[in-house]
Amino acid sequence: MALETQTASSRAWRDSREPLRPDLFRVVARRNETSDVTTLDLVSIEGDRRESRPGQFNMLSAFGVGEVAISIASAPSQHDVLSHSIRDVGMVSHALCASQVGDLIGVRGPFGTDWRIEGFSDSPVTSGGEVVVMAGGIGLAPLRGAVTELVASPDSAGRVVVLVGAREPSQIAFRDDLAAWEAAGARVLVTVDRADADWRGRVGLVTSLLADADVDATRASSLICGPEIMMRFSARALMDLGVARERILVSLERNMQCGLGWCGHCQLGPLLLCRDGAVVPYSDVVANLMLERER
Repeated sequence: MALETQTASSRAWRDSREPLRPDLFRVVARRNETSDVTTLDLVSIEGDRRESRPGQFNMLSAFGVGEVAISIASAPSQHDVLSHSIRDVGMVSHALCASQVGDLIGVRGPFGTDWRIEGFSDSPVTSGGEVVVMAGGIGLAPLRGAVTELVASPDSAGRVVVLVGAREPSQIAFRDDLAAWEAAGARVLVTVDRADADWRGRVGLVTSLLADADVDATRASSLICGPEIMMRFSARALMDLGVARERILVSLERNMQCGLGWCGHCQLGPLLLCRDGAVVPYSDVVANLMLERER
């Protein structure tokens, strides 16, 4: 009876539009992707399924510490489990990364725009030709759900190209996913900025992988996430090949604090990124905004 009352109460506040109040989720699994990146698998304590689209984010609360915007790293088809990959860079992210199985975390969302892939958008950019996914480091996390859904689609054979760059081999995240996507028919290429003694793969910028990607640029689309300088140069390289600007999407994540476009902390020119982003087309406006230093 108590659980039924709690569930009814939770649904009541959601129905009354109280988006600043988090739901409680329990950590059911944790994985260390790299030395400073941890993936947490979360399940609602009420058994609710959380609908989302690839590219959206949640606001995660470490109780007593704070709240931070983290992209959803799981695919929408995995309704029962929410995965978030978190880099340990501050007090809140450190507390989240230190969470253990059984701990409770607050979740608000999902918020923001998506990667506009078929089946999850009224205006997909990925219909037609090949989809070139370009990721720098932990930038693969916000793309993970999109790639998982793309390779699972019936017409995915030979269409999905995943290009990943990392600072060094130890910083390559989601190795199991990369292998699974390749086994499912995606073309996966990985490069590092600095090799170690054991590395036998490519060395160089992620843009250097385009030469071996064998993409029909006139029909291709691209999803890009990583450091902003990496996204700028990747978008330019794709356009130089002939990929249409309107079919290139990037993810801009700056100082998102409410997730609703209310507080204004994430304003970048005409955009409130938690509402108008994080995923946006690489237009002239966005290209210029990416030259603005984050404050």
